Amino acid sequence: MPKYNNILVPVSFEAGRNAAQALEIADAIRASGGRITVLHVLEQLPQYASDQLPADHIDAARATVSGKLAPLTENLPDAELVVVEGHSARSILDYAEEHAKDCIVLAGHRPGMQDLLLGSTAARVVRQASCSVHVVR
Repeated sequence: MPKYNNILVPVSFEAGRNAAQALEIADAIRASGGRITVLHVLEQLPQYASDQLPADHIDAARATVSGKLAPLTENLPDAELVVVEGHSARSILDYAEEHAKDCIVLAGHRPGMQDLLLGSTAARVVRQASCSVHVVR
C-alpha cells in the first residue's frame, strides 16, 4: 500500500459525510513523519447577503468551525486545521496544488439525481486533482 507524506482531508458538515472515517484512513496511509491537513471551506455568500451580516461574520464562522473540528484532530499527531473561504471543489483543488499535497482523502456520499446534473464536490475533485484521491463512503 502506498504511503503519503502530505495528505489533505477536506471536511464538510453535510449529512452522510463521515469525517472521522476519512481521518482514520488518512492516518493509516500516511508515511512515518507525514502530515495531515484538515480543510473546511466556508462557502462564499453573495454580496447582497453578506452586506446584511455583521462585519466580523467570517471570523465568527471560522471560530465556530474550528471549535467543531478541533476534536477530530486531537489525537492525530502532525495534523493541522485550516479554514478557507471559497467554492468547495475549487478551493480544495487549489489548496492541494498550492501546498503540494500528494493525496486527498474525502468523505463522499451516495450520488443523487442532482449530482448527475451538477456534479458533486467529490466527483470534481476526483476528476481534476493532480494527486491521488481516496473517497470514503
